Amino acid sequence: MISIQKVSKSYGNGVKAVDGISLEVSPGEIFGFIGPNGAGKTTTIKMITGILHPDEGTILVDGKDIVKEPIEAKLRFGFVPDDPNLFPRLKGIEYLNWIGDLYGVDQTTRRERIVALSERFGLAKAMPDRIQSYSHGMRQKLVLLGALLHEPPVWILDEPMTGLDPRSSFELKEMMRQHADKGHTVFFSTHVLDVAEKVCDRVAIIDKGRILFCGSIDQMREHFASAGSSLESMFLELTSDENGNGGLSPDAAK
Repeated sequence: MISIQKVSKSYGNGVKAVDGISLEVSPGEIFGFIGPNGAGKTTTIKMITGILHPDEGTILVDGKDIVKEPIEAKLRFGFVPDDPNLFPRLKGIEYLNWIGDLYGVDQTTRRERIVALSERFGLAKAMPDRIQSYSHGMRQKLVLLGALLHEPPVWILDEPMTGLDPRSSFELKEMMRQHADKGHTVFFSTHVLDVAEKVCDRVAIIDKGRILFCGSIDQMREHFASAGSSLESMFLELTSDENGNGGLSPDAAK
């Protein structure tokens, strides 16, 4: 699970990138985090993963405080960033073995997982090659393999399907569902609203650093009083409001 309580983050210009947000992401659910560019998504994810520290508020990952217990918290999640920056001179297999060493995955278990994951994502033949020869999509797959190698209970994925081919995207969506169905947590951001609508149990929409809505797609439709509304149309209506409340009542935006 992920618990975010009254978290804020400002940068040097004094503008709050994240403004007092609170979210509870439960075990057993796929949770979508959606917003326009510059809405505060990546800042929030960087705080959840410990890359940035919040100015105020608390963040728990699987019960561990990311600020007070950073090592324990980071062992509980796998993180896929929005840009697959890797060590280009390493071979794919060397990178995954390094990840295995970091997370204490024993050699036998590691080999089994690398074989299974690399075959599932069509990367097995590229394991002996240097990462600098990989395409963007292949690097994205390798980052995914590294994030899942230690089988963490929490997955945190920032635009994970960017650059993936259709088959790999399908496999990832299947794995996300399987992971959640085991009682684990998947937290992911995406600009592909059709994907979010199909795979997410709940979504949160963030804009200008504030949460405009958090709930299921059906709950969102109730607010809009339109059973046929797509996530895309509701998202556009929410984020086009100049007051940042999307026309919802204050209670609905919490």
